[in-house]
Amino acid sequence: MIRNNLLLLALSLGLISTAQAQQQEWKIAGNKITSPWSEKVDPAAVLPEYPRPQLVRGNWKNLNGLWQYAVREKNAATPTSWDGKILVPFAIESGLSGVGRTVGKDSLLWYRTSVTLPAAMKGKKVLLHFGAVDWRTTVYVNGKEAGSHEGGFDPFSFDITPFLKKGAQEVTISVWDPTDEGPQPRGKQVKKPNGIWYTPVTGIWQTVWVEGVADTYIAGTTQTPDIDRGELTVNADIPGRQPGDVVKVTAYDGNTEVAAGNLEAQPLQLKITSPKLWSPESPFLYDLRFTITRKGKVIDDVKSYFAMRKSSIGKDNNGVQRMLLNNRFVFQFGPLDQGWWPDGLYTAPTDEALLYDIEQTKAMGFNMIRKHIKVEPARWYYYCDKLGMLVWQDMPSGDLGNGWEMRPGIIDRATDKNRSAESEAYYRKEWNAIINTLYNFPSIIVWTPFNEAWGQFKTMDIAAWTMKKDPSRLVNTASGGNFYPIGPIIDLHNYPEPAMPDPAIYGDKRAIVLGEYGGLGLPVDGHVWQQKDNWGYQSFKNADEMFKRYSAFTDRLEELIKLGLSAAVYTQTTDVEVEINGLMTYDRRVQKVPVEKLKAASQKLYNPALVTVKP
Repeated sequence: MIRNNLLLLALSLGLISTAQAQQQEWKIAGNKITSPWSEKVDPAAVLPEYPRPQLVRGNWKNLNGLWQYAVREKNAATPTSWDGKILVPFAIESGLSGVGRTVGKDSLLWYRTSVTLPAAMKGKKVLLHFGAVDWRTTVYVNGKEAGSHEGGFDPFSFDITPFLKKGAQEVTISVWDPTDEGPQPRGKQVKKPNGIWYTPVTGIWQTVWVEGVADTYIAGTTQTPDIDRGELTVNADIPGRQPGDVVKVTAYDGNTEVAAGNLEAQPLQLKITSPKLWSPESPFLYDLRFTITRKGKVIDDVKSYFAMRKSSIGKDNNGVQRMLLNNRFVFQFGPLDQGWWPDGLYTAPTDEALLYDIEQTKAMGFNMIRKHIKVEPARWYYYCDKLGMLVWQDMPSGDLGNGWEMRPGIIDRATDKNRSAESEAYYRKEWNAIINTLYNFPSIIVWTPFNEAWGQFKTMDIAAWTMKKDPSRLVNTASGGNFYPIGPIIDLHNYPEPAMPDPAIYGDKRAIVLGEYGGLGLPVDGHVWQQKDNWGYQSFKNADEMFKRYSAFTDRLEELIKLGLSAAVYTQTTDVEVEINGLMTYDRRVQKVPVEKLKAASQKLYNPALVTVKP
């Protein structure tokens, strides 16, 4: 007993000394403002939460932490020496990476780490997963290439089993990212940040992890609810499935089984009797379990969840098309959410920080978030699902340069971008991957392929493809962009005051939304990215003046809702770099207007008496 206690003490002291050593090897780079959560970042346990809530399996290991890094010329060989340590999964340009330097199109960013696999993975197929890496990634395991991937916003993985050896495994990664000097989707990143364009994000920016699976396993699932029929359509991707394998799918309300069936060659329809509908007021989630059994033995077992909800349009009693949730009109009101952090750039410092923005948005009285030109880690959408936050998901833009006419239906400067075949292929590949990745999150109710004509191309084709790809959600073809007569939504951007397209012209065919407005700016001393040359669409000297204008805007929205407006997006959740038009400062340390005042101002917008839709 004494020997065991001494062993435990020694192990504990060893872990403590390792953590202390890692802490000494790392500190936040640069002198920019930081969020409160940066102080909670532990290099020995960085974003330790399970990264894939829609497909949970127990046999996994998180690889986040301090890795070696090097920046070399683009065509250089694998480094033989290293520049120092980088904290994964924070982009090299970020303060939390501990490096804080740019890379650029003429260089490669290299990573190296040593991985000891858990005993539970012995005899298993070992998958190496990346939540997201920007942009072109090549992975080597023990000196041999395991695979490569292009795309900055979608997860990917490689089966590294053939490359494993006894003992520790060496993982080496090279990343090339041309930022705004390439044809790939890159969102708001630019080589020279200014205005609404921000710092580059290069390399690993979401969790890296390994997972042990059987030769036959569930690689992915699709879950599509139909509240009108009371059904959930389920399918799964199962590599290595053999004749006789039984794939059982079971749905639960808490601990109570509500439906079950075996998944055969065709998708399975689970009957959900008297379904509990998901909404912002009642975000009910069912649990879902998949098991693969072979000759009476369970060889794979994963957990997921789903919600019964419907996103559609339908005419109100005045013949105007409205966005509907579960067959009823709910005004959708939320902020433009860039998802940037002063210390982590694309990456929230902690899971608590990731959750905070959503909780604060709900406390401010919003029921929707427009996720702008960025894709978040899976856990962000999971929290939206749990909290009941509607999400409009943008496709990250790239390859800008075409003409833009923000007034819908005007033939003037508007043009589609004539993209190269390479650029078009990158867009299509990543948009498809993003939709596949995010498909099961019920909070997402709108896809937005384009924003403000930023790289907008072959609009009719892309919109039609997106609607066919996912008919269970609405498609906002071009938010504030060049108008084409396709899709269920017409979207105007107008700053600073609210406005809307004329329902007499558009309202019988499309739901009318105000995709961006507001942008009221208020710099808060000590909480700005830089001390001067900050900007908003309209600037104020104090919070009272700002709120007075904000409140007048919500009063106007109430009138526009009666006329035909279905949704509005206020710019924006937080300040971002030199933009000071957030409801919170960039560091999240100051809520510019109390959440109670913001919530009180918006409650009238959800009054069901404003609009009547026939059942």
